Amino acid sequence: MGEKEPARLVAKNRKAWHDYHILQRFEAGISLLGTEVKSARAGHVALRDSYAAFEGGNLYLYNVSISLYSHRGYAEHEERRPRRLLLHRDELRKLARQVEEKGKTIIPLQAYFKGPHLKIEIAVAQGKRVYDKRRQKEEARMTRELDREMKKRIRIG
Repeated sequence: MGEKEPARLVAKNRKAWHDYHILQRFEAGISLLGTEVKSARAGHVALRDSYAAFEGGNLYLYNVSISLYSHRGYAEHEERRPRRLLLHRDELRKLARQVEEKGKTIIPLQAYFKGPHLKIEIAVAQGKRVYDKRRQKEEARMTRELDREMKKRIRIG
């Protein structure tokens, strides 16, 4: 009866997977102005170098760039203003407890439309050390070589 349309991806924070260990994910709504929603629908959202932090009991998303809407009239918005994330109270408490631990932060992973609403997938994450990044690159290289060898053996044999 009520078929739901699939979520439409607007922006993805690819650098997050490289710089952080993702520990736990949450889906949050975001409080936007009208021109910001229209700009987001056009795909003008950048999540790189953005983060979320608590301020006065609410969770805000900082450093997210939503470009100015091209067909705007008199109404304009700031491109990088703090935007409030909308979560249930128990989710906010859970996030606050986890972020109190040393080295953990909240980062956005992706932005997408779920029906008419823009949602942000956020994650509690812990920064990777340089040696973690090196190890990850080495493992990827080894996996590629192994796949290449298996492909050769399948062709020959």
